[in-house]
Order: sequence, then C-alpha cells, then structure tokens
Amino acid sequence: MNVRDAAVTTLLKIGQGGAFSTISVHQMLEKRAIAKADVGLYTELVYGTLSRELTLDYILEPFLASQKKLDPFMRPLLRMSVYQLFYLDRIPDHAVINEAVEIAKTRGKPHIAKVVNGVLRNVLRKGKPDFSTISSTVQRISIETSHPAWLVERWIELFGEDETWQMCRLNNEPAPVTVRVNQRRADRQEMIQLLEEQGVIAKLAHAAPDGLEIISGSVQQTDLLERGYLSLQDESSMLVASAVGAQASDRVLDSCAAPGGKAMHIAEGLTTGSLFALDLHPHKVKLLEKQAKRLGLETVQTDVLDARQAGSRFDPASFDRILVDAPCSGLGVIRRKPDIKWTKRPEDLTQLPVIQRQIIEAVLPLVKTGGTFVYSTCTMDPLENEQQTEYILSQGFEFDEGFKTRMPESVQSLIGERAELKLLPTTLGTDGFYIAAFKKNDLKNG
Repeated sequence: MNVRDAAVTTLLKIGQGGAFSTISVHQMLEKRAIAKADVGLYTELVYGTLSRELTLDYILEPFLASQKKLDPFMRPLLRMSVYQLFYLDRIPDHAVINEAVEIAKTRGKPHIAKVVNGVLRNVLRKGKPDFSTISSTVQRISIETSHPAWLVERWIELFGEDETWQMCRLNNEPAPVTVRVNQRRADRQEMIQLLEEQGVIAKLAHAAPDGLEIISGSVQQTDLLERGYLSLQDESSMLVASAVGAQASDRVLDSCAAPGGKAMHIAEGLTTGSLFALDLHPHKVKLLEKQAKRLGLETVQTDVLDARQAGSRFDPASFDRILVDAPCSGLGVIRRKPDIKWTKRPEDLTQLPVIQRQIIEAVLPLVKTGGTFVYSTCTMDPLENEQQTEYILSQGFEFDEGFKTRMPESVQSLIGERAELKLLPTTLGTDGFYIAAFKKNDLKNG
C-alpha cells in the first residue's frame, strides 16, 4: 500500500470513527501492508499530522472557505500534505503535491484532484503564516503549537506562560522510545548487547533503573519483546514500581492494571508473593494475562472487576501494598498520543476526579495497617493529583517516609518533604506524571 494513502486511511479512521491513534497505527502495521522501509515515514505522517491538526487547519482555512462541502478524505489528505510542506524538510514540495493529487484521483473524482492541487499550490505560494501577528497569548500558543485554547489557558494558570510554551512545543516532537528490561531474564548491559546483535542500538535510560532508550533501529522488529526480555514503557511509568517498593513475598493489588506495564514490573520483583491485577473490561484482562505469560510471571492473578467494587472481592486489610494508577485525563502523554488533545474537554477535569475518588474510597480499607498505598496518574493537573492526595491524608494515611530513599537517585532531588513526585514533560523529557506514596497510620487504624 502507498505509505501516504495508508496514512490518510488511518487519519480518517481516527478523525471520523473516533479510533485511538496508537491502536489504529498498530493495526495498520500488523497488516504489513506498508513496506518496512516506509514504516518510519508512515508513523511520522500520522502522528505529526494529528499533533499539528489545529495549526494545519489554521493554514488551510482561507483556501477552503469557498468549498461548500469536502469529501471525507480530503481534510486529512490536505492536512497531511501541508504538514509535509512546512514541517518535513526532506520531501520535495512538488512530490508532496503530486502524491496528494494522485491519492485524490484514486479516492475521488477528477474535480476533487483539481481542488487538492489548487489548494496546496496556493498554500505553498502564500507560505507559512506569521503567528506573531496573533495578539492574544492564549490564541497564539494554541494555534502555533496546536493545542486547544482551554488547555493552554489552564496550563498558563498552573505553570506560567514560559513553561506552557515549552510543554506545548515539546509535545509536537517525537517521544523517545524506551523499554523496560525484565531483570529476571537479563540485566541492562546484557540487553544492550542482545539488541545490538539484532540491529538495534540502545543506551541506559536516564531516570529509570530498569530502562533502556532506543537510539536507532526498531525494537519491534526484534524477537526480544515476544520472548519476554523487554516491555515497551515510558520511564515515568517505570518509576511506579520503585514507589510501590514491593518485597518478594508481598501481597499486592493493582486496582486499575491494564494494559499492564506497571503491574508486570511490580510482579517481576515478586517470588513467593502475589499480585492481583484488576480491570473493568474482559478484553483488557485477557491482555494482562497475555503479558504475564509473555514475561513468565506466575505470581500474577487477574480478575474482571470494577475497582470501585474491590471491597466485595477482597477482605479489609488484606494487602501489603496497593497501587491505584487511576483513570485520568492523560494530558501528560500528549506527546505519544496527540489525539488526546482533541478528545479531552474541560469538564473531564471535574468528572474524572469523581471516579478517581470512588476508586480510592473503595480500596483504602484493603490496605493492611502499616501497609503502603500508591496513587499515580499520567497527568499534571492538581484536580486529579494533589486534590486526591489531600483526601487520602484525611483518611488515616500519612506520607510514606521511605518513598524518597527507594526512588532512583535520578529523581530524588525532585522530591521534597512530601512523598510525591510530579514530572512535567519538560522536567526529564519523560511523559508528564504524578506519583504519591502513603503509609496506613498505626495509631489511627490500629
């Protein structure tokens, strides 16, 4: 399949069908309809176009005003083409326009191809807009970096204008590819050698002690994921296992476990202990079971269960350690999942904390006295993070004094007196993330 035509198909599926970008891209690559040499270009076209969507529409709008109705495939095709014209240096302009015209011919009628040709040539003739003429700071950041205005406004309120600029710009850059080493099967230096033997160059990750960063090559093209030596995971997510600090014989609950990265990381450190991994959806529980089998983890037990009903399944004070990696807005992973920018709404920041609180309320009684409770999200908003922390502290829990010392040295300087760690995407170049650790107070719960 033509790589650009495949990208348009994927963009159309995401835009019209509401499909998730990561799943849609994976499904297209699974079909092996794209030449191996074109996989990099395909993913760049899809994610780059999604990430720059608002900017691309701003550029296109003056040239589409006279068009009463566009065929469904035309907007993603035009967006993708403008993305190549202004944001990819290595593709000649004439090649971009010619490819777009050919796709329009095969998908539509001759007059559509003429419209595509005319629009793209006019866009190229006018050139990239001067965004500095936009007087409103919020609107300029929004349009220039392609982030919804409500989110830009919220981030300026929380983090300031300079930090918001930096985060929004970084979100449009490709995220690093990082993997977690299954230390049961190999250490990191051994994995670097095994990867190199299969044409992949990796280095030690900066923040996570079990992580590697892929420098070149495709880890998906090796057999090391399938054989359970490696798992794809961001460094910020890898830090959660250190926060939980499970001992080899502990009984651990991951109440919102799918897709399983954090749960399996914790389970890799258990020998005589056990990890219970819950998820609301049966197909996600099957994914958890598949992950455990791939990694050779016999200590994992799974169950289809809404975490808010955990008290009906487990006895009070029956776990040494509990993780709530709560369903959240996901605003810390925009760099990896750019469609989040367009699917999330301001009301999510008030609705999601209600669900988070219900989960917390349900699982707190399951922690043993003196046990550990960890709360984490892949977002940076206080409504989903610090607000929940204050509630947990009000329920007979206190900050875990051992949190800082069991976290990697790479992040210890970022942890203050409170046992919590907040990472903005700009802090270490990881996903945006929040982790807080608590102990069940002996005096209040004895």
